[in-house]
Amino acid sequence: MLAHKTLPGTTISVSPICLGAGNLGSSIPQADAFALLDLFVEQGGNFLDTAHVYANWMPDLPRSISEKTLGAWMQARKNREQIVIGTKGAHPDLATMHIARVTPEAITQDLHESLQHLQTDYIDLYWLHRDDPTQPVAAILTTLETHRQAGKVRAYGCSNWSTARMEEAWRYAAAQQIQGFVANQPMWSLAHPNPAAFGMPGLAAMDGAMLDFHRHSGWAVIPYTAQARGVFTKLATVGEAGLKPGERKAYQNATNLQRFAHAQELATQHGVTITQVVLSYLLSQPVPTIPVVGCRTPEQLAATLQAATVHLTQEELTYLL
Repeated sequence: MLAHKTLPGTTISVSPICLGAGNLGSSIPQADAFALLDLFVEQGGNFLDTAHVYANWMPDLPRSISEKTLGAWMQARKNREQIVIGTKGAHPDLATMHIARVTPEAITQDLHESLQHLQTDYIDLYWLHRDDPTQPVAAILTTLETHRQAGKVRAYGCSNWSTARMEEAWRYAAAQQIQGFVANQPMWSLAHPNPAAFGMPGLAAMDGAMLDFHRHSGWAVIPYTAQARGVFTKLATVGEAGLKPGERKAYQNATNLQRFAHAQELATQHGVTITQVVLSYLLSQPVPTIPVVGCRTPEQLAATLQAATVHLTQEELTYLL
């Protein structure tokens, strides 16, 4: 069973691995999605990640089908109080990605719609899916704090914000004595991303400056692309030639070939899979880190959750890089 931990600055207790729900209800039909969610809970999982915009890129499906699938599942299982829901709003409309929507009005609209989709009165961790540097952090945080004090969210975080903007938000929250952001959701994995990994505008990846910020702020990191699209597992099973074109564009480089070789060595030493080493790289970080994983089958999910039992030393973390 997965041992839970408390998100810093909150009373929210979460499993060490977060299940990404982006494909639930879309490429993973509802019955299969329910089975995955049931297995996750049976193994001790309780932390789910979704977004208002998932999977609006599939025009033949109802909008926000991921949130709606989670809402239907929680209603069917009557387990809302046992589940920690993280959902994201303020994403640009997919048809006009160049137009930011990080305004008090857009945040409030998306939050209220997400509450309806999820069939709940509150969201445990509400994320801003993108940033708009032209918007002052004061207006953004004031809006989020108002919703928190009204009981609509328990805590809030940011995704794809720059380190400078997070610093600004952190200092503003401290000056105003409000909760402020408690977590950040960046792109982060063992794999070093090529520029092509940033396939959509406005994405932000972990780097040294951002990691230093987490060390002094205490914010949790809840990274997406935690498994780097399974690139290291595919290198182990089908080799570079077996990578899909998008995977090669995003992650094929000399750095990752070296990291793959080192990950293979550690997997052999620990008697675990390379996927478990890749996730343990995040789970073993000196800052609170809860990776978001995407699994399509019960077998994948069960194997992935075993990564929570693997701990890497600081020396091993350094060796992987």
